[in-house]
Amino acid sequence: MENLEKLKSLTKVKLKNLDKCFYPKINITKGQIVEYYIKMAPKILPIIANRPLVLTRYPDGVDGRKMAFFEKNAPQGTPEWVKTEPIYSSSTKRNINYIICNDLDTLIWLANLAALEIHMPFSTISNLSHPDLLFFDVDPETPATIGDAAEVALLLKDKLCRMGLTPFVKTSGKKGLHVVISLTPRWGFEETRAFVHQVGIELAKEHSIVASEFKDTKTPGRVFIDYLQNSPMRTMVIPYSLRPTSDATVSTPLEWHEVKRELDPSNFNISSVVAHRADPWRDLLKHPETLHL
Repeated sequence: MENLEKLKSLTKVKLKNLDKCFYPKINITKGQIVEYYIKMAPKILPIIANRPLVLTRYPDGVDGRKMAFFEKNAPQGTPEWVKTEPIYSSSTKRNINYIICNDLDTLIWLANLAALEIHMPFSTISNLSHPDLLFFDVDPETPATIGDAAEVALLLKDKLCRMGLTPFVKTSGKKGLHVVISLTPRWGFEETRAFVHQVGIELAKEHSIVASEFKDTKTPGRVFIDYLQNSPMRTMVIPYSLRPTSDATVSTPLEWHEVKRELDPSNFNISSVVAHRADPWRDLLKHPETLHL
């Protein structure tokens, strides 16, 4: 906590309630959450830059009396120095002022808001209608396990590599895995969603454990390759975001050799991920891919 006291004089953020416990099972405080996001900022900021963010805030922590809530619109009292972007919402018939996090102070401010989870869309504010990321959500349905999801993710990787694409993978921080490809933003969401769906259909024909259709998502023992998130302003949890689990798990980028049946999401948490020096997603956005549709 001594480092955080020093930080108060250096950051624009007025840090509050740093001793408040947010993960009671493992006694993780708000101050430790702020410290975590500071340490992970060099890995987080390049990927979330210029993306409108959606927060899940936990005012009293993961087991608190105050309910967690989603927040798209910048809250009342947002500092003037926090960058926001007005984006029209057809469902609410008004602009929503999304937060844009391009700097450390803003990331610290998000942590100070008790935004344990941070979510991002698959396009940037400069080209919202054309995604620069392709997203496969590999989601096991009980009794299928994270081990089954790992096996399906490896099958997916092999298929994408045969197509000349370079997939990246991370844990969801819960029961599944996320596979992502960097794109040249030339195609609309309808096209990218159809591409992801078609890959899932082909894998489902080849492997009975794979489900490619929404109607099969709750079929016991199947692993759904979810394509539906590839839509305007749909999101995924950002790499290195905390999750609201009792063990403070983290949605953690992995090297592909780490994806195996024995994979345990609880091993990737607020303590272990900081010590994990590698950054498997460091090159994600450096070499955008071209789809052959």
